[in-house]
Amino acid sequence: MKLIVDGHEAYAYTGGKPFDPALPCVVFIHGALNDHRVWTLLARWCAHHGYGVLAVDLPGHGRSAGLPLTRVEAIAAWLHRLLDLAGVQQATLVGHSMGSLIALEAAARASSLVMVGTAYPMKVSEALLATAREQPEAAMAMVTAFSHSLSSAKPGYPGPGVWLRGGSMALMRRLQARQTAVNLFENDFQVCDRYTGGEAAAARVSCPVHFILGALDQMTSPKQNAVLGALLKPRVHTVPAGHALMAEAPDAVLAALRQALPAPGTPT
Repeated sequence: MKLIVDGHEAYAYTGGKPFDPALPCVVFIHGALNDHRVWTLLARWCAHHGYGVLAVDLPGHGRSAGLPLTRVEAIAAWLHRLLDLAGVQQATLVGHSMGSLIALEAAARASSLVMVGTAYPMKVSEALLATAREQPEAAMAMVTAFSHSLSSAKPGYPGPGVWLRGGSMALMRRLQARQTAVNLFENDFQVCDRYTGGEAAAARVSCPVHFILGALDQMTSPKQNAVLGALLKPRVHTVPAGHALMAEAPDAVLAALRQALPAPGTPT
């Protein structure tokens, strides 16, 4: 599905079904140097079980044109404009990593907020920021290693023909190469690192909140959620995976997500 937001084409994957704004809507928001493809399995399940799905490509990522935005607040405002154009008043907002901060900031439009692989503050080490700026390929390799648990290290996990680490690395390389105007990896890391509005955003949240966290996550450790946990009082679901938990533990993530969704097929 394509929309024109702020004069640029914006893409949202709809899970293999035409988007129907009358259905309960689930909006998926990807993390740093990712796009809608990290949500494919979850998006398809939702679209085929009575939900309207928008798995967005953020500006400058994937199939969405324009420059990448530089602040969480600006991306959340962009998301609100996209939802207006799509005819969506409220939705279950599901964000992973950087996307979880965007979902939090945009939660005024949320009927339910699901923060996946989240942490706040989401500070990035100076060493990793410098590597992303000067040697992005090396930074991608570092993040790929830290994002996946040991169980997913080898080709063939979780099944024949699958290599989670290789697929993640290939996606990041492709997105980095396609965005020629800026260093996309450094931009996204900076977006995470500079966000300080979590407490204020949490104070505006009035909907149910769920955290889906990877027990083996080395990028956004579950221990880093004390601030938001105290403010949002979420229902916490912990799955046996690293930071790339949608790929490593798709069934467990889906089971947790289903507990945050409204009844399927119910008109909004």
